[in-house]
Amino acid sequence: MRKALIFLVFVFATTTWSCDKQDKCDGVDCFTPPAPFVFELVDKSTGENLFTSGVFSPEDINIVNIDDHSNVEFQFIDENDFNVITIHSIGWKTQTVTYSIEISSESLFTLFVDAVRLSENCCAFTRYNEIEIYGSEFELNELDGVYKILVE
Repeated sequence: MRKALIFLVFVFATTTWSCDKQDKCDGVDCFTPPAPFVFELVDKSTGENLFTSGVFSPEDINIVNIDDHSNVEFQFIDENDFNVITIHSIGWKTQTVTYSIEISSESLFTLFVDAVRLSENCCAFTRYNEIEIYGSEFELNELDGVYKILVE
């Protein structure tokens, strides 16, 4: 009888605990996608967008993963003379990437990102441990997250 009582208490406690744990995130709709990387290429001396001025053409953009030499998917946004390159693929999982951003096969700069995908308090999000840009001067606009790459 004592063993049966202990068994029932154990089953009740386990069931109660597991249901409580499962219900903890019920109804919580919390998903934060990783922030995209957005780059505006501008003339270093004039500040003019090099796509808007016609110096660069969107067709000449190529982004290459330096580790495996594969092409990286990107999007070119050309609305209202806001000509920028966006990369949306970084940070969906824990990863370290090194990308070469090229125009007409010439590397303008290298992007290094160390990203960690986390889940806390029922919410998934990305933390960027390190973001580095090599080979070009740049300015980061903290308000909109756009990296202004200064091209000579």
